Amino acid sequence: MTAARRRSRAAGARVVRGTSGRELVAIGLRARPLDDLYHSLLTSTWHRFFGLVVAAYLGTNAVFAAGYLAIGDGIEEARPGSFADAFFFSVQTMATIGYGKMAPRGFLANALVSVEALVGLLGLALVTGMVFAKFSRPTARVLFSRVAVVTEFDGVPSLLFRMANARANQIVEAQVHLVYLRTERTAEGEEVRRVYDLELRRSRSPFFQLTWLAVHPITPSSPLYGETPDSLRTKEVDLMVSLNGYDETLAQTVFSRHAYAPEQILWNHRLVDVLVWLPDGRRAIDYRRFHDAVPS
Repeated sequence: MTAARRRSRAAGARVVRGTSGRELVAIGLRARPLDDLYHSLLTSTWHRFFGLVVAAYLGTNAVFAAGYLAIGDGIEEARPGSFADAFFFSVQTMATIGYGKMAPRGFLANALVSVEALVGLLGLALVTGMVFAKFSRPTARVLFSRVAVVTEFDGVPSLLFRMANARANQIVEAQVHLVYLRTERTAEGEEVRRVYDLELRRSRSPFFQLTWLAVHPITPSSPLYGETPDSLRTKEVDLMVSLNGYDETLAQTVFSRHAYAPEQILWNHRLVDVLVWLPDGRRAIDYRRFHDAVPS
């Protein structure tokens, strides 16, 4: 761990991701996942989500098993002092299985069983709701080219990148928005991040099924006019792309975004053509070349 990172943690900082994936440090904003547990679980990966569910399930049963052992002889047909028997009795109680072998004995054991049954019902309802919410989240599987290029297009210097719909369906009334972020100084000498809209030759499409080549002409009115690879790095430029549209399969609006850092913008390059002809005369899209760019 670097000294700067140790100082950041000591100051109550946490690491977040910038627009193009660069690492930023948010100081004075502590991570409080329990304050917004629903959002944290909803945005977590499936592996992490099920890992947390399994950990909570095992931990809760272990706590109740310890409670049954603390009561004493509170479980019929269980071996005295056996944590395994108490644990599996807890599993049966929480899941309301009831095989009929082990049963609670006495008031305290029955009271603890009542509490655990309630915890099991609430836990099942919460997990079921979370799984449904994660499955029902509308997502777009849009493939963005790993690089953008600056080259001549129809005789005009232009910025180009391409997108593809990775699903075998259509996104209708698709819209693309491209913005340009760079660091500037105000007249008072303050450093700020300015956002500029970059106009595209075609920013809307009635349907987005296969590929889409986005073209921004670098004319004198473009914020990119006069920029060079070195100036983009100096100004810490980010190009942000957002795409939204109506997914005909999900019947919901879907959204996707991507960012290009200066090192991902190749000058005097062109994107390799992905439209090819098959031996039987049909046209095809070769996604193996989707991210390829060659000098122009």
